Amino acid sequence: MEIGQVEAFLAVGTFGGFRRAAEALRLTQPAISARIRGLEQSLGVPLFERGQSVTLSAAGRAFKPHAEQLLQTVALARQAVHDLRPSSAGALRIAAALSICTYLLPDVLKRYHAAHPKVTIMVRSGHSKEVLEMVLRDEADVGLARSLHHPEVETLSLRDDPLVLVGVPEAWPHRTRRVRLEDVADLRLILFDRGSSDWTLSHGLFRSAGLVPNVVMEVETIETAKRMVERGVGFAFLPHLAVAREVSAGKLIAIDILDAERLSRSLDVIHPRQRPLSPEAVALLAVVRNAVGQVDRPRARRVRRRQRSR
Repeated sequence: MEIGQVEAFLAVGTFGGFRRAAEALRLTQPAISARIRGLEQSLGVPLFERGQSVTLSAAGRAFKPHAEQLLQTVALARQAVHDLRPSSAGALRIAAALSICTYLLPDVLKRYHAAHPKVTIMVRSGHSKEVLEMVLRDEADVGLARSLHHPEVETLSLRDDPLVLVGVPEAWPHRTRRVRLEDVADLRLILFDRGSSDWTLSHGLFRSAGLVPNVVMEVETIETAKRMVERGVGFAFLPHLAVAREVSAGKLIAIDILDAERLSRSLDVIHPRQRPLSPEAVALLAVVRNAVGQVDRPRARRVRRRQRSR
């Protein structure tokens, strides 16, 4: 059994096919097939059921958690050896999702720079998928993204960062802040970043319930949508990280939807399995963990399912 075979197995299982796994690992499809075939021969069982779609077999499902643990152990072993080398210090390359760049990273980097003033910090931003690409191409030492998993990176989920429906108190005359989804669909809604995962989640919430939302405005960024909400233009589903301070201060209100699942997201740190973290990056993770712990956490709630009339 080889590490490359295990990586190929997890990639096929994650992406549901040999072609997409090959693209993710930047290999040819025959190379992926050869690795899977070699792994199955060494284990003596088929790991996938091949038909119109590729799915894990019973043996594959049993093997998957051990494969994930194996790659994590290899990454830890590389890190332990790397930590024995003299530190070259100097630079830290960070790739971060736009919302994290705006609402978390400034405080993180202020604290980090105070503790490590000699380290040169370079930050690039983009969507979470672009953050992943920068990490995979060795253009960043560490990535800060939302709800991101890939077989070639280690993912550390730091906390929940769901999309929450917010508005200004003046625009919400009701005593309760709990409503049904059909009532939300009638509100003046502001969406952001068409085609992004956040846009897809919020738009899909209504589509799956057979509702058409009253969208009065679509903007490019989270910050623009937030500014429109603050001016009373409408309501928006925004990352909790982006509005935690305003909700805590009472400048914005968060509205619970009784009959819909929470739009769940997570705040993740990613780094390559094959490339150990530098001491500078390890120090950054400690600062990020501390900063994330100081952000008010979203309240958990119990969802009442929509009761459809028949």
